[in-house]
Amino acid sequence: MTLIRAKFSALLGCLALAMSGCVQRQLTVTTDPPGALVYLNGQEFGRTPVTRDFTWYGTYDVTLRQEGYETRKTTGKVIAPWWQWVPFDLFAELLPLADRRRLHYTMKPATNEAADPQRMLERAAALRGELQSTSNTRRPTTAPAKE
Repeated sequence: MTLIRAKFSALLGCLALAMSGCVQRQLTVTTDPPGALVYLNGQEFGRTPVTRDFTWYGTYDVTLRQEGYETRKTTGKVIAPWWQWVPFDLFAELLPLADRRRLHYTMKPATNEAADPQRMLERAAALRGELQSTSNTRRPTTAPAKE
């Protein structure tokens, strides 16, 4: 009887391996206009439009850079579908499923106003004045260290 169970278990194991599929996860990042360099969580991902396989669901830190456009730092959420929740994910991994996600961003043209040296100097002087006026009126929140 144990030999029959062992053979049956081996047969089920082989059948499970033969039928095992896996969920193919793909993430596509696009921008308007295309051609921006994409970084996800600090790692270079490619130039848009770009499609790559991904492993982890969650929130990604996204940085987009393109000459002539403002650098954009934002987040992108890739939420798991219901069939990737525990305990359903155990069975979903046995099926040949595909999960394709897309993140799209619009780039803003760079302005020369932000890089104007005279404007930057004026802003720095205004901030210095604000800092000096607030430092004269505030008292330290901690006592000085005694030596």
